[in-house]
Amino acid sequence: MTSPTLESRGNRAFVLACIILLALNLRASVGSVGVVLNDIRGDLDMSATAAGALTTLPVICFALVGSLANTIVRAIGLHTTAIASTAVVALGLAARTFAESGGLFLIASAVALAGCAIGNVILPPLVKVHFPDRIALVSSIAGAAIVGGATLSAALTVPIAEATGDWRWGLFTWALLAAVTLVPWLRLLRHDVRSTDAATPITIGELVRAPLAWMMAVCFGAQAAQAYAQFGWFPAILEDAGLSDAYAGSMLAIVTGIGIPAALLLPAVIGWSRDRAWLPWSFAVVTAAGWLGVLWWPTAAPWAWAVLLGIGGAAFPWVLTMIAKRSRTHEGTVALSGFVQGLGYLIAALGPFGTGLLHDSTGGWGAPVAMLVALALLIGVVGTYVARPVMVEDQLHAR
Repeated sequence: MTSPTLESRGNRAFVLACIILLALNLRASVGSVGVVLNDIRGDLDMSATAAGALTTLPVICFALVGSLANTIVRAIGLHTTAIASTAVVALGLAARTFAESGGLFLIASAVALAGCAIGNVILPPLVKVHFPDRIALVSSIAGAAIVGGATLSAALTVPIAEATGDWRWGLFTWALLAAVTLVPWLRLLRHDVRSTDAATPITIGELVRAPLAWMMAVCFGAQAAQAYAQFGWFPAILEDAGLSDAYAGSMLAIVTGIGIPAALLLPAVIGWSRDRAWLPWSFAVVTAAGWLGVLWWPTAAPWAWAVLLGIGGAAFPWVLTMIAKRSRTHEGTVALSGFVQGLGYLIAALGPFGTGLLHDSTGGWGAPVAMLVALALLIGVVGTYVARPVMVEDQLHAR
């Protein structure tokens, strides 16, 4: 890919702001829906089945559409892809605001999530292109912004809806955020990053032969499974233990809130750990301990288990950082990001879907939590390989 002429400190700060704005949009469409889902169902006469489909749409879209990002970037350029994906997010979010049926709401949501899926994949190559000397720092900031977008949308949608008297305006706010994000990105269009004629494209078929790509995909999927299981089931476990709905919801807010400072502290931790495996194992053990605390002592100190789960969530920005650090070229980063997130989000479905299935079949939370603990420990197992200083291009060329 050709190098953009955005070298000055002021330009780099502008690019960083653009990346942060992009990241803020990538989970706002998800975080804003759950808090007004009952209102949506009532107004649109949406069935429980349709509502269930709505909650699983993010994982499906992220998996299926994200795998197309490599082809799109090579065709139109990295910055153009960022602009196009953000525009799709804005259009989808605006369209679902005015949907008059559950089916149209689902379709519009899928459109918005398709834009988010492409945005997910291009974040690591954007970081690598513009901040090759600050990959861990900027990746962590972007990861914190993604978590922040989910947290803000969940926290502000209801107050906005109540102030305006309509849940639609609460959701429309996040379409406006996407539209605002487009404005600074348009300035970067003339500095687009495109593949050179000499660049050899890396295909998914090639990445299938790279052990690093598989290990990273499993690691990404295991940590994403944790996140979506927490969004879907963490409050329910606490409620079944006797805690109020409001209190259980506040514990979930702690989980997401802790993820922001944890992500921002990650660059320093990565610097200390270098390429040693203790960091992914720390994420694994802390997450497992949080789930076991929720299972065995749910009412004793639920805030402590929420804090542990939130700290364990720093595995997300760590994997994003590794995607950029474990590829030598911009093309390699785009391809690896698409492969890892495409396959990873399919694995992630085990979290919310598997938890619900095991709970329904066993009537308790023991089996679902055991599955989540196993997935948490898997982060340490495969993360040991990911932490090694191995480059995906080297594995491909060695074959």
